Amino acid sequence: MPRKGRIIDQLMVTPGNPAAIGDRDPGWTGGPDYEGLSQDELEAEARAVLAEGVEELSDAQELLWASDTYALLVVLQAMDAAGKDSAIEHVMTGVNPQGVQVVSFRAPSAEEHDHNFLWRISKGLPERGRIGIFNRSHYEDVVALRVHPEWLGSQLPTAEVGPEIWDERYEDINAFERHLDRNGTKIVKLFLNVSKAEQKRRFLARLDTPHKEWKFNAADVTERGHWDEYMSAFDAALTATSTPWAPWYVVPADHKWLTQALVVRILVETIRGLDLQWPEVSESEHKANAEARRQLEAEA
Repeated sequence: MPRKGRIIDQLMVTPGNPAAIGDRDPGWTGGPDYEGLSQDELEAEARAVLAEGVEELSDAQELLWASDTYALLVVLQAMDAAGKDSAIEHVMTGVNPQGVQVVSFRAPSAEEHDHNFLWRISKGLPERGRIGIFNRSHYEDVVALRVHPEWLGSQLPTAEVGPEIWDERYEDINAFERHLDRNGTKIVKLFLNVSKAEQKRRFLARLDTPHKEWKFNAADVTERGHWDEYMSAFDAALTATSTPWAPWYVVPADHKWLTQALVVRILVETIRGLDLQWPEVSESEHKANAEARRQLEAEA
């Protein structure tokens, strides 16, 4: 198996097995295949893979659009400052904007609270032929809300929340994603695994850079105090919901150049796995095209 394929396989949470996020190194740089390279060489290699992947993803998205049989849903989850926005920016830079939509999910509105937790997710799904990116997603309802069950508010018919709610929600999510897969929405889920030390460095960098301070939110530091609880919640969610039809990948996120290269490879390989075909031109269409060509060539 080519080394790119081996690396992607290492990132996947094998369905039925523990995600074991704590055993995965956020600063991982490719393992034995790359251990002889310096940091500069590693970064140069990753940027070359990203550039190649961006071109391949552009072609893959065009085929996705032309075939009009599948949609691709990319779910991005991570702790703050893990690089979700920059991954979207760099990986999608060569894709036709008409073929991509990005939906960011924040705290639910009053209207959203009056519906089930998957209602707003359903509204944001991509149509066939398009790539949809969820910057955060329905997984906030089994991660952030597991850390802060008081945020459930009026989402449930009863104020009492037992431990069984999380298993019930995993079951709901798996059934929902299975339904989407059966109806032509291929799902790939990416957890950008940043270390606590790297998150701190990025927070301080935002504060130290005048035109970046707007990206800093003091509340993020409060949430940082719940780091272990978040890691536990993510680990449980990924373990319970990495399925053959909607697998999770744990992408090391301490080096953005590597994160972006890995993300683009995963997306390209996922679309290729759909075995899409270009639309066929019928005999009558071919004849009409030939006549149109004759007319064009006959013009003075």
